Amino acid sequence: MLSKHGLLIGGTHSGCGKTTVALALMAAFKRRGLRVQPFKVGPDFIDPGFHTQITGFESRNLDGWMLDREYNQALFRRRLERADMGLVEGVMGLFDGYDGRTESGSSAEMAKWLGLPVILVVDARSMARSAAALVYGFRHFDPALRFAGIIFNRIGGEGHLTYLKEAMAANLPEVPVLGGLPREEPIRIPERHLGLVTADEVVIDPVRQQRLAELVEQHVDLDSILRQTAWREERAEGGGHAPVGAKGAVRDGSPAEAKVRIAVARDAAFCFYYPDNLELLQQAGAELTFFAPLKGESLPENAAGLYLGGGYPEVHAEPLSSQKAFLAAIRAAVSRGMPVYAECGGLMVLSRFIDLLDGRRYPMAGILPFGTRMLPKLKALGYTEVRLTGGCLLGGPNQLMRGHEFHYSEIIEEEDDPALTMVYRVRGRKSGGDRLEGYRMGSVLASYVHLHWGSAGRAATSFVEGCRQFRISDSGCR
Repeated sequence: MLSKHGLLIGGTHSGCGKTTVALALMAAFKRRGLRVQPFKVGPDFIDPGFHTQITGFESRNLDGWMLDREYNQALFRRRLERADMGLVEGVMGLFDGYDGRTESGSSAEMAKWLGLPVILVVDARSMARSAAALVYGFRHFDPALRFAGIIFNRIGGEGHLTYLKEAMAANLPEVPVLGGLPREEPIRIPERHLGLVTADEVVIDPVRQQRLAELVEQHVDLDSILRQTAWREERAEGGGHAPVGAKGAVRDGSPAEAKVRIAVARDAAFCFYYPDNLELLQQAGAELTFFAPLKGESLPENAAGLYLGGGYPEVHAEPLSSQKAFLAAIRAAVSRGMPVYAECGGLMVLSRFIDLLDGRRYPMAGILPFGTRMLPKLKALGYTEVRLTGGCLLGGPNQLMRGHEFHYSEIIEEEDDPALTMVYRVRGRKSGGDRLEGYRMGSVLASYVHLHWGSAGRAATSFVEGCRQFRISDSGCR
């Protein structure tokens, strides 16, 4: 492979400005004519949407806990083939990951796996010489990491930046200061309870993209970044030569059988999907048909399966509840035995109702024998490992899968229904033991867990095969 550019944008902590810096660099390098392939470390559905808006290349998730090293390396290598630069936005602080004992799931681990130098974003607000001490700790915490330099964020002016540069030159002369960004309120992206507002709701228009590019062009040494970020495959930890057909790796090619149509709800209410999951479905023989319930669209004709991802159904509870044709179509499909897979927000829509914080209750599909209600505080957050206790849409007993939970709602008013069983044995990072989850009811599988099917063996294939069998049986009944 010819030399390309690769780098990871890490931070000292969440909220230090990683996303702003990453987006600004993407915009600036794109303006220079580079094809920038974006990535995001960790289980994040929001930042990748903005990456995609800026670069025009679909951003992909990398994860050192949910996915093995070979999967991450193969995915990075394959997506970089058509680009000039791979730019990875890290997660949380540079060394934060699955737990406090290991580097599993951290940005630092990913940088080493992929052979990428790190640009560390440091929030220098209310700091001067102390910033150098902070960087010193990051620089020496893991000697195996390569640092391309530091970008200070939220500086108070040129005098402040000069002070910071002096402190770095006196104590860490080997780590260059690439620049300092002033506080720029107009380019910040709004936030709410699950993080940033999604790319489905906020468009980074050409004017804002230009402002982002100009921000780093004026304040960051882009030429120095290009000089220090030449990437070659052999730099990746382990050589980076994982076979594309390795366990969990994304494979090319499709089965010989005819494609089976799977409907995917996709709009501002259903926007949390790993692109890899959708790609794995296609590689397993699915033809994906997207539809937008909030626009009044119902299940596409001839669909043999339904995928309801997570998102913000609580924000759109009133219009969703008013989409009677959509909800009725789900109920009719389930009554015929159509496979339906739902995650988090999708589970809420399959339930009887959603209760909002202000007391309003909105009826939903009524397929699952319980309702959900929003809470003022976070209900669940973190990595989750799932072991199947019985057969379901995603496979057979004892299959292991990994994912994460992130939600502010909970299940309430559960009704006894002998048709409902739980087929997930869930182990969370913070929990002391396993718990049952994964609601299987007829042809439906619903859960609060967002699974990454790259960790799940034949999960995508199992789902597609279930849809294919339904299509065959359903055609015979008509």
